[in-house]
Amino acid sequence: MAHSHHHHHHHQKLSGKKLLISILLNIVITLAQVIGGIISGSLALLSDALHNFSDVLSLIISYLANRFTSKQASTTKTFGYKRAEIMAAFVNSATLIVIAVVLIKEAVERFLQPEPIAPALVIWLSALGILVNGFSVLLLKKDAGQNMNMKSAYLHLLTDMMASVAVLIGGLLMYFYQLYWVDPLLTILIGLYLIYMGYDLLKSSSKVLMLFTPDQIKVDEIVKIVGDHPAIKNVHHVHIWQLNEREIHLEAHIDFYENINLNAFDDILKGIEEKVYHDFGITHLSIQPEFGKCHSNEVIVQD
Repeated sequence: MAHSHHHHHHHQKLSGKKLLISILLNIVITLAQVIGGIISGSLALLSDALHNFSDVLSLIISYLANRFTSKQASTTKTFGYKRAEIMAAFVNSATLIVIAVVLIKEAVERFLQPEPIAPALVIWLSALGILVNGFSVLLLKKDAGQNMNMKSAYLHLLTDMMASVAVLIGGLLMYFYQLYWVDPLLTILIGLYLIYMGYDLLKSSSKVLMLFTPDQIKVDEIVKIVGDHPAIKNVHHVHIWQLNEREIHLEAHIDFYENINLNAFDDILKGIEEKVYHDFGITHLSIQPEFGKCHSNEVIVQD
């Protein structure tokens, strides 16, 4: 277990360094696109710069969450900062959707009233955006599968790279064919994709923050497995929640047929712990043993 704990912290430090590199790169490309957008008069570049700036903010949130997660628990923070990454994923996915709506709104207005711009600078700076964001995407790709926080940062960078591709295509079509309506059309399509990707992550992180039972866990199956023990009369007051992506907690009251001693209870508890961990991945178990109590035996009770 100590080795696993050390490996997790090593992975966090490595992810943190990658996020820091991505933050610095995105600050550079944001400044370049703002200056280029003002000089060229390109709303597309300024829009992409806004998207990049949102990426900088989201990456900073992800970086801070990554750092906070490694902090030790204390008497005032008994869980430590284990939910920092989930909160970062929630904020980032929510901002992803908001930005997408803003981009679509601007794109519709620009589609109705296209404006001629100087496309050469748009082409060069969008190409730079593709290179910078593409490098950041490759940098975080491996870590994206580790947790929601890194996935949200990865999605921000991936969608920003796609936005830069759209701006580049729009710049080329404007340069060669003066087709100014292509840029807002591509922006609308990218905005819809942003909403699609962001919603899935927002939904997942919301479930964790709301203490919903993880999708893969069926409460009735756990109650049956635990209740099948011959010494157990019933299982009630069950609560199952996810602290973060690595820890699932189970809390329940167990009513026994007989007034058993602590040694017997410990043996039964050990068997339950092994079973629920093996079958459902539950890592933390809090069981309240009871005998002869008069109260509700409802499995799910609203406190």
